[in-house]
Amino acid sequence: MKKTHFLCLLTFCLVFLLPTPVSAVPAIGARSAVLIDAASGTVLYGKNENMRRGMASTTKIMTALITLERIPTDTVVSVAPEACGIEGSSVYLTPGEQITVESLLYALMLQSANDAAEALAYAVAGSREAFVALMNEKALSLGLTDTHFENPHGLDGEHHYTTAYELALLAAHALKNDVFCEIVSTKRCEIPLANGEATRLLINHNRLLREYDDIIGVKTGYTRACGRTLVSAAERDGVRLVCVTLDDGNDWADHRAMLDYGFSLYEERLLAAAGDFSFSVPVCGGVGASVTVSNPHALSVMLPRTDTEISVVTELPRFLYGGVRAGQTVGMVRFYLDGTELGAVTLVAEQDVEVLRVEKRFLKRLIDFIFQQFT
Repeated sequence: MKKTHFLCLLTFCLVFLLPTPVSAVPAIGARSAVLIDAASGTVLYGKNENMRRGMASTTKIMTALITLERIPTDTVVSVAPEACGIEGSSVYLTPGEQITVESLLYALMLQSANDAAEALAYAVAGSREAFVALMNEKALSLGLTDTHFENPHGLDGEHHYTTAYELALLAAHALKNDVFCEIVSTKRCEIPLANGEATRLLINHNRLLREYDDIIGVKTGYTRACGRTLVSAAERDGVRLVCVTLDDGNDWADHRAMLDYGFSLYEERLLAAAGDFSFSVPVCGGVGASVTVSNPHALSVMLPRTDTEISVVTELPRFLYGGVRAGQTVGMVRFYLDGTELGAVTLVAEQDVEVLRVEKRFLKRLIDFIFQQFT
């Protein structure tokens, strides 16, 4: 074999046949950090992930979630005077300004506007205190026992805290809401200013939306006491990861490294190739004693690289009646991991099976014969 041919073959083997290597565990500078699988809540990487810390404007994840659950986004609200002039990031709302809940949500999550947070709190609950009560009730309902809110925007408070792990769980839950996902994945938009007389341009503070292809959100934050806080989420090949860092001066790079590491822990697993499952099912009242059924489609899923035992459940009737048509779905094959369904393939008939037709005269003679045997 020529040397060049050998090198080409070796390159092919290295690129296509060897498994993708797992990335090294990242060295993270955050005081607290966590990376979880959003579907299961499994911790893939953690550093002081259960230690209580301030969350800064990542608070607004809960503010948006409560709002979306309690008031339609097309509702027009009048901005409460108490919501105006809040310190920190702002879109400069004015008392009595008429604006939709949707616009306030975009201002909240893209511009991180503290006045939008207060305006939503008053629109939903009538006061900051009542809204904060709803936030804490929601936290407890989600099992977040190390999370407590004092306000809807994230300015520092003695009893305003969470943990990296619980913040990740909250974000994973919020991302189940399609409207929330749409908002936090938006890079820029415009909302009305001064009752529609002008517009406000909003630029999402989350740089990862422009720097990491698989990012789908979610929120940045900063106060002098909390430091830089960041919650990000990314999705690749059906795997959704949520990453949180609290008090991290190098958060953009750390999130990229953690997400790369997380995705390297998964691999595509072929659960069924087309035709892998084939069965012969008896047929009653048909032209032919049986019919062959099989799966015409393949199924692949992304799973952790660790050895996992997948159980397979086949759902098929004990027999079929005549009149089956080729391509007709007659059963399923389901795949489970630890009791959770990973997916399923359909089982379809490979050929027609006509109904067996018996002539009436023959049937009458048969009945008469049987009758004579018992009389």
